[in-house]
Amino acid sequence: MAPAEDDISIEEKRVYAGATGRTDAYLAADVGVVRVAISGDKVGTYELVARDSARDVAVLGRSDAPDLIAVATDRTLAVAPTADDPTFDPVGIGASVAVGVYDGGLLVADATDELHRVDVRARPEPDGSPATDTTRIGSVDDPRRIDGPLIAAADGVHRVTRTVAGGMPTIETAGLANVHDVSGTGVPLAATASGLYWLGNGWMPAAERPATAVAADGNGHAMAVVDGTLRVHPGGAGVSGSPAGSVAETGWDADAWTETALPVDERPVALGYGPGLSAVVTAAGTVCVDAGDGWRHQVLGLGEVGGVALAAAA
Repeated sequence: MAPAEDDISIEEKRVYAGATGRTDAYLAADVGVVRVAISGDKVGTYELVARDSARDVAVLGRSDAPDLIAVATDRTLAVAPTADDPTFDPVGIGASVAVGVYDGGLLVADATDELHRVDVRARPEPDGSPATDTTRIGSVDDPRRIDGPLIAAADGVHRVTRTVAGGMPTIETAGLANVHDVSGTGVPLAATASGLYWLGNGWMPAAERPATAVAADGNGHAMAVVDGTLRVHPGGAGVSGSPAGSVAETGWDADAWTETALPVDERPVALGYGPGLSAVVTAAGTVCVDAGDGWRHQVLGLGEVGGVALAAAA
């Protein structure tokens, strides 16, 4: 179990910052939201920062205010600025299953398959809580994950677009079926019941075995869970802006991915990227971190981790 918040001093929370700075990993788990302090490849203290059972989590980066943590819980979507002791406030959406960041705001899927856009205003409410505006934008069949403009759902990948600047977002069907996860950062990727796919000239297979999770950092690095094992794309291909005919068009097929062993014999379930590092959470609740020198890990013993999101510490 995570140590009680009262047992973790401010000094202990900062001990892992070091010269590389601290990154916080937020885990959406059945016990609530767990925050894990990471510095480089060192996994440090961890604590429970919200107690509602959580299905998914995302971090909205902001230049004019602290980053915002958004958590999809069994009761609502809740948000809080990053802080040593974050206070989560409901946004006005009911039980939620997935949340992601897109176009300076949040995309949220609720438990009734409805999709919502949440805009966060610069000025907070008088009580200091984030000020938000929520707009329903449509629905899909059994939404599962959201990343950037992409939504993973039972009936395929969907893409959120704006038809005109400042106009109402619209939802377009983008293909595939039975999609478990998507990455909309850089080259679009999709983990489906039939395989791992990347978007080139249509959806191209990178692995033709069941895939359950995928994440990317937008600079060519990516991870995916295929048949219960971790596969890694090393980067250097498919970076946004690559010219036609370059390695970007062929650098995401099966040969570009390498099966990678974690330091524990456990099934990876949640993947994420932070500043200079990648993170994997296993089904047994172990956090594995790679900052370029191999995997380090910390056993947390959590059950049912639904998602992970990383942010520079406040």
